[in-house]
Amino acid sequence: MKPLSRRLPDLTLLFVSLLTVAYFFLTHEGLYDLDDYYYARYAHQLASGTFRVVPDPRGLLHDPLKERWLIFGPVAALYRVFGIGIITGTLWPLLCTLGCAVVIWATYRRREPVVAAAAMLLLGLHYFTLNLTNYLYPDNILMFWCLCCAVALRQGRAGPGRPGRWGAGFAVLNFAALLSKETIVYYLPFYLGLLAVDAFRRRHGRFWASAIGVGAALLGASLAFYQLYTHDALYRIHLIEHTNEFLKEGNFLVGNRAALLARVTYQPLQFLVGTGLGLALVLAGAAAAGRHRYAASDAGFWLALAASTLAFYWLGSTSLSQYNPITLLPRMTTPLLPPLCLAAGFGVRDFVRTGRGGYVLGLLLLAAAAWLHNSLSVLYGLPGLYFLVAAWWLRPAASGLAQFSSERLAAGTLLVLALALSIRPVYFMRKPGVSSYFQQQRVIDRQLRGPARGVVFVDDFLVGNYDFSFGFRVPPGLRFRRYSAADSVQLAPGEQAWLLINGSTLTNPELTRKLIRYSEAEVLARFPRRRQLAREGQVTLYQVR
Repeated sequence: MKPLSRRLPDLTLLFVSLLTVAYFFLTHEGLYDLDDYYYARYAHQLASGTFRVVPDPRGLLHDPLKERWLIFGPVAALYRVFGIGIITGTLWPLLCTLGCAVVIWATYRRREPVVAAAAMLLLGLHYFTLNLTNYLYPDNILMFWCLCCAVALRQGRAGPGRPGRWGAGFAVLNFAALLSKETIVYYLPFYLGLLAVDAFRRRHGRFWASAIGVGAALLGASLAFYQLYTHDALYRIHLIEHTNEFLKEGNFLVGNRAALLARVTYQPLQFLVGTGLGLALVLAGAAAAGRHRYAASDAGFWLALAASTLAFYWLGSTSLSQYNPITLLPRMTTPLLPPLCLAAGFGVRDFVRTGRGGYVLGLLLLAAAAWLHNSLSVLYGLPGLYFLVAAWWLRPAASGLAQFSSERLAAGTLLVLALALSIRPVYFMRKPGVSSYFQQQRVIDRQLRGPARGVVFVDDFLVGNYDFSFGFRVPPGLRFRRYSAADSVQLAPGEQAWLLINGSTLTNPELTRKLIRYSEAEVLARFPRRRQLAREGQVTLYQVR
């Protein structure tokens, strides 16, 4: 039988995978916003052969999402195999999320089993990693490519084993990331710094020659493609700059200058701790403090990449023409997560090997818990108490590591991390949904897919994406209008009118702040002559006259 430490990565991979899949199905809320709808629509166009590569005819901002081929391209393939649906449409982000755990497992399960297990927990059970699995957003997909790029870079420079192939793979993976989301640029300062160091020391030449050659060929092909179809080789860059110009009233230098100092000083730290990443930051700090004891390990590589990426996120700009720091949103941190969590894994390894630093780790985590003093405090408080107790137990005057084996200490540490990180995801897995998407879909499938002709009155959220409910093939005689259009719609002979009410949508706090300005009672008052046809949970369909 394998020693306990050798089985930890396998058990961790299984646990993370099962929890991720469970979270995906138990918390799925259907379409979330405009972005996932647009990606789904582009995937359908690609799958059906109606996708067109054309620029915005007016040269304005529309639409950067259309250039992210590796977001909707794989979804198009899934549509062709499994059909169009919200589960099919979000399998790609789920697979990429699981892929991150598999890549970490495959890379370190033999050499650094504790690092592999800790990194899988910190990355895979981070709440916002899980939260992004069931939305067709680019962030977890980009995170997968970022991790693969970094692993290829590390492997290609680690030894003599076929550096040319690793270099070519590194270039291809970065190009794949670029076709997913432009924020792979977060890694560019690290790449350039490493290239400069290697050039100065005259090493890893074959790796870099291959990477630069293949990368230049791929980038050249991309520029030629855009020149051919849009007559602008730098179309993607100009598209992003047009978007920034369109939105400049809300940026820090035009509409929000007073908030700039806070944004580039304390707010990122406040944000990172508030989203749960403080645990990984503290453990990565432990790895940095103990790095001199393990000079031959990969800890320095992941620490440097994490620090470079964090600096870019903290101080970088979304624009080349104006300084506009990156929005403090959890999904914007996904390029940071792989190097940060792997660096933190080395911090866990250092602790279980030496037993040192437990008091510092515990006090820092308890300070973060006290600072937040909210429900998220348990994420910091539980490991903080554990590290304090472990440090006391392992003090030189007590039994020490000799009597309490490092394998048991590793298992106990990982168990505490798994427990602390699982609390929030499990809470949301048990919480009722807020969209009633699947109930609404069942009502539409049963009542509105036949040869019915007429108009369906729906809320302001559904009116923008109702065609997705029909696999982008709405019955030809069916029209959808918002509730407020009831007085202006004229029915032709033989047509009917329906009223579809989703009570969850009308009370969803994310929608009622801006989009939904009416209650269910107000909607029903607008349609006094109605007859209920179907009801599924909070979703009701009426026939109206």
